[in-house]
Order: sequence, then C-alpha cells, then structure tokens
Amino acid sequence: MITISDLSLNFSGEPLFKDVNLKFTQGNCYGVIGANGAGKSTFLRILSGDLDPSTGTVSIAPKTRMSVLKQDHFAFNEETVLNTVLGGNERLLEVMHEKDALYMKDPFTEEDGNRAAELESEFAEMGGWDAETEAAKLMQGLGLDSNDMYNTMSTLNQTEKVKVLLARALFGQPDMILLDEPTNGLDAKAITWLEDFLIEYEGTVIVVSHDRYFLNKVCTQIADIDYGKIQLYAGNYDFWFE
Repeated sequence: MITISDLSLNFSGEPLFKDVNLKFTQGNCYGVIGANGAGKSTFLRILSGDLDPSTGTVSIAPKTRMSVLKQDHFAFNEETVLNTVLGGNERLLEVMHEKDALYMKDPFTEEDGNRAAELESEFAEMGGWDAETEAAKLMQGLGLDSNDMYNTMSTLNQTEKVKVLLARALFGQPDMILLDEPTNGLDAKAITWLEDFLIEYEGTVIVVSHDRYFLNKVCTQIADIDYGKIQLYAGNYDFWFE
C-alpha cells in the first residue's frame, strides 16, 4: 500500500535517517518505535505528505484514502462535533455541503437537478446515509455523549476534543490510518475500545506510541528507528524486544 524508496531526511546537514526502503502492506498494523528525537513523528509527517524528504520517494497505491490523527485541538473550534468527525472523509463532507447549497437555491434549475442527482449518487456510494450513525458509534465507543454531536467543538473540554479528533481519524473506513500517540489523554475504557477497533480494522495502520501494552495488543509488525535506519520486524513489541 505504501512503498518507500531510498528515503532520507536531513536536519541542518545531519541525517535523521537515510537509505530507507520499506513496504507497508494492507491488513497490517505497524508500530513505529525509537528513542526520543529519533524521528518517529517526523516519519509519519513524511508518509502523510505534510513534510517532503530530502531524497527518495513515498509511493501510495492509487485511490488509497489515508486518514491522519490531527493533534491541533483548536483547529475545528467553530465546527460542530458531527462535521468534525465527518471531515475524516473530506470528500463526503464536500458533497454534503454542495448538496445542501444546491437544495437551498431558488430558482432550482434543471442543471441544478442534474448536479444534485450526481451528488446524491456519489453520496450513497460513500455510505453517506449511514455516516451520522457511524459517527455516533465512534463517539459512543470512545466514551463521548452523542448528544453533543450538534454542539461546536469549542464547547468541549480538552479530553473530549482528543476523542473527537481520534473519531475523525477512524471515520469512514479509510484504507490507511496514521496515528501519532493515539492513547494520550484516553481513559482505560477508551483505549480498550480503540484496541478492539484496530484489531478488527482491515486496512493498514501505522502508529507511533510509547504504550508498550497497546503496541503488543494491536501491532503485527514493528518499525524500529535507530541509528538513522528504519528496520521492520514481524510481530508485536515483545517479539521485537526479544
């Protein structure tokens, strides 16, 4: 699903990692580990396209939808909780907004009707009619009150915002999920729910975490960043440790 070829990243002339050649395949959960400052979060930023490497390429299979856990807890303060979660599938939210704007038009022309029909078809294909139900299930699983769905994000406390952003990353059955420290700020019940979700998830997960128990539960492979290299090991954290 992701092929990394001859990747390197330099900071101030010093290599953070170099000559990285890896493949991340569907159905696996990869735990990214390494010492503080080794470049774990930076590596995820390169995979998400948020940061360009110094050399090399990151090739992602066509039509792959990648979802990334956002760490900015204030980015969606003016949005409703529901729209924040639905935004995990950006195209779905775009279609919803365009549909709503069309149906508000007066007069509503034949051209508008044709466009609305196209949008309705795309909306249905993306599972749009079940989107609100899915969002509610994710929120409930993480211990949030689904009655807050129509409130703005600014009304939530920090812990609740963390959970909504995680729900956003998990929403809409993406092909690939990138998670940077997803258990931070979660209670034990929410962590257990997340573990079960990721174990059942059929796509590709790449997760940075310091929680060894969590890595043991969910990971099928470990990507170890050490001495400027990234090496894959089959198995969970304990297998890598041994």
